[in-house]
Amino acid sequence: MTVLRQRMTEDMQVRNLSPHTQASYLQQVSLFARYFRMSPDALTPEHIRTYQIYLTNEKRLAPNSIHTAVAALRFLYRITLKKDWTFGEDIPLPKKPQKLPVVLSPEEVVHFLSCVDCNKHRVILTTCYAAGLRISEAVRLKAAAIDSARMVVRVEQGKGRKDRYVMLSPMLLEILRSYWIAVRPKEWLFPGIHDDRPITKDAVEAACQKAHRLSGLSKPVTPHSLRHAFAVHLLESGTDLRTIQLLLGHRSLATTAKYLRIATNKVCATSSPLDLLPHPVQAEPQPAPPKHF
Repeated sequence: MTVLRQRMTEDMQVRNLSPHTQASYLQQVSLFARYFRMSPDALTPEHIRTYQIYLTNEKRLAPNSIHTAVAALRFLYRITLKKDWTFGEDIPLPKKPQKLPVVLSPEEVVHFLSCVDCNKHRVILTTCYAAGLRISEAVRLKAAAIDSARMVVRVEQGKGRKDRYVMLSPMLLEILRSYWIAVRPKEWLFPGIHDDRPITKDAVEAACQKAHRLSGLSKPVTPHSLRHAFAVHLLESGTDLRTIQLLLGHRSLATTAKYLRIATNKVCATSSPLDLLPHPVQAEPQPAPPKHF
């Protein structure tokens, strides 16, 4: 390990970045250095610009992937190497396309979950929907996180290294109790092949795709789709946006506000001006009556 790599690793550790983020940043900086075959501390903003053009035009990476590379380089040069560059101009971020998720209806959620053939996978995906969990949070739930006395689920160290509580649905509690009687999990609520480790995200995502094929649904379905459905269905039932933000664990209310553009009671509550016209518009113009004189 080079001195620079060690220094960057320590900088990330003292800031308590997640192990996943640390590994990702180190990989991105390594790819950057390998491209120029030089140490990053000898490279300039012009090199970074050249590299970004390479990622965009030759590698054809998506904006999200380029964001990760830029975030890693900004950390390296701003924190570890302490450069006094104008980072907004010297290492710009590409503009992300604003896309809205495709949301399942309540009936589609029921149909999809009924197509999950493995009981453990069905319970995990049901939990994602019932509590609005990320798949990474659901697979790492512990049996002790289910608090039936207070009817809450404790989510430990979710995204951003934050704990939070979400509601425990009475229906979900019954499902979890039946599952617990059948499986008798110890530490992890959803153990993997070995009891001392949780089930992997890949295993659940594979089960999700299998159920999607069996369901015949035309909409795309991933474990995260169930989290989106949780938020939209709550919003449509009258739950306020701030509460949904807390349940989802969003840092910014603006992130949660995107669901306002999807909820039918928000989008469809306003009448179209077409419906307000004094006379209906015909699909085809009526032919004029013939004139005999």
